[in-house]
Amino acid sequence: MMENKKKPNPIDIHVGSRIRLRRTMLGMSQEKLGESLGITFQQIQKYEKGTNRVGASRLQNISSILNVPVSFFFEDAPGEQADLQSGLAEASSSNYVVDFLSSSEGLQLNRAFVKIGDPKVRRKLVDLVKALAAEAEAE
Repeated sequence: MMENKKKPNPIDIHVGSRIRLRRTMLGMSQEKLGESLGITFQQIQKYEKGTNRVGASRLQNISSILNVPVSFFFEDAPGEQADLQSGLAEASSSNYVVDFLSSSEGLQLNRAFVKIGDPKVRRKLVDLVKALAAEAEAE
């Protein structure tokens, strides 16, 4: 029976990973988030790993600081009934985005891309990446 206490709940792990995802998307450190909440960065680490459960009021504060709705932390959560109705294509496409933004390269690319103000330059960059991907597929 003691084994269950040590194993974090899958929802707590998911919520924690979404906190980490959003925090890193914003380029915010664990220290900065902890400071904003009045807690230590170690506590943020425990939330992000799912070791400690995030309370409702704390999650509300985190959503405010990270500028996302509370629902963001539950998107694609394990055991969601919505997955059955929305179809697999939708679920896998949002997982693809999360995987991309969780990678170091994806995060760097995203941060740099959003700094480009000119929509024409952004469009040309997208075209370049598509051309490179097509070239790689052809090999």
